[in-house]
Amino acid sequence: MVADTKTRVVVGMSGGVDSSAAAALLLEQGYAVIGITLKLWPQDCVSRAEDKCCGPQAVADARAVSHKLDIPHYLVDEAEEFQRQVIQYFAEEYKAGRTPNPCVMCNERLKFGTLISRARQLGADKVATGHFARVEATPEGRFLLRRGRDPRKDQSYFLFSLKQEQLARVIFPLGELTKQDTRAVARGCELKTADKEESMEICFVPDRDYGRFLQLAKLVEKHRGDIVDVHGRVLGQHEGIEFYTIGQRKGLGLSAPKPLYVVDLDPVRNRVIVGDESQLERDTFTIERCNWIPFDAPAGPIGVTAKIRYNHPGTAATVTPGAKGSAQVRLHTPQRAITPGQACVLYQEDLVVGGGWIAR
Repeated sequence: MVADTKTRVVVGMSGGVDSSAAAALLLEQGYAVIGITLKLWPQDCVSRAEDKCCGPQAVADARAVSHKLDIPHYLVDEAEEFQRQVIQYFAEEYKAGRTPNPCVMCNERLKFGTLISRARQLGADKVATGHFARVEATPEGRFLLRRGRDPRKDQSYFLFSLKQEQLARVIFPLGELTKQDTRAVARGCELKTADKEESMEICFVPDRDYGRFLQLAKLVEKHRGDIVDVHGRVLGQHEGIEFYTIGQRKGLGLSAPKPLYVVDLDPVRNRVIVGDESQLERDTFTIERCNWIPFDAPAGPIGVTAKIRYNHPGTAATVTPGAKGSAQVRLHTPQRAITPGQACVLYQEDLVVGGGWIAR
């Protein structure tokens, strides 16, 4: 039984070292910790790494860590919701000529949707995960999202879409730590995950071949179309725009005097559009479905550092709010391969101002 005299917190246990260390730290801090692992995959899943997030081995590791820490552990079946909220979104975005970011969607709708709901049912006040990020409350009662202290592991990019009601209930115990610190915590508690290798791939595409996954899952079928240059001249054939992303160079099957890159995708005419490297650069684009964190919306143009993908270092930009939750982003220096469907996250130093989804 969990002691009623303590603040209860539900920890999302993925079976990795980070969530294991988060649970251990919260115990040290006097919380009554409850571990929950989300089972996201049906037994007949066509593509799943056994030891990655939420695979069978990950579930076993999460259960073993919970046993070692002497905390309750629950396995919650969310396979149907994962299919609807994440996998279907993943496929539909590719069909629309956009490149999805399933990790952001999974965080928003499942990890900080389902977990918060389950926490309420268990009488828990807070939800925690092993993300490297920080949440800070202002005197006015607003909740801010900041980068993790370790710049190499910061995961605030994937959390930009969290709303105030979610941030109000979140704890990130690793926000002030480095990865080495995290492993040290796990070793100190003799947790089996202390030296577990971390995964950098999408959990349901462990071999990085997302096109193969889409076909095996029968979410996409091959359909031939034209590969054209920016002037509309046909240069070759493709088997589906879903198998291409902006900036791609390999696998085009074209012969040309200089390298060609995918510069756009046309879902209406089923075309892959290619050009030279200079045609990948842009300095202005629109983001949609914006989420603002320090305020409801900017009163006017603001200066930010914009990250156009997770591994992008960020670049100076001016963001101007628009109609219906959109905003215009003007980069001070043009950037390569700005990709529709990806998240553009906006910072002021370590503060996450907000972000949105890059529009076509």
